Amino acid sequence: MEEKTQYMALTSEIIAKQAVILGPDIAILKARSVGGLEVSDDGKVIDIKGDPKTVLQELVNTYVELSGMIVKNALGSIFEKYPGIKNV
Repeated sequence: MEEKTQYMALTSEIIAKQAVILGPDIAILKARSVGGLEVSDDGKVIDIKGDPKTVLQELVNTYVELSGMIVKNALGSIFEKYPGIKNV
């Protein structure tokens, strides 16, 4: 899987997980506030512009600001599925 495709899949999973925790409206709204991240109405990542690692870090930081360490703990299992991407 190409690196950008992996980042898109990972960020889509993170948004989906946050939709369960925060509700889909807030999760998608917050994801759309991240520069370089284009998200569909159903929470799927359509495109990442710029450095995918930076965009991913911003997304995680945005959710952590809302929910603190609960987010970090909830995302651990998702990151395990993408060993080629360093945990942020």
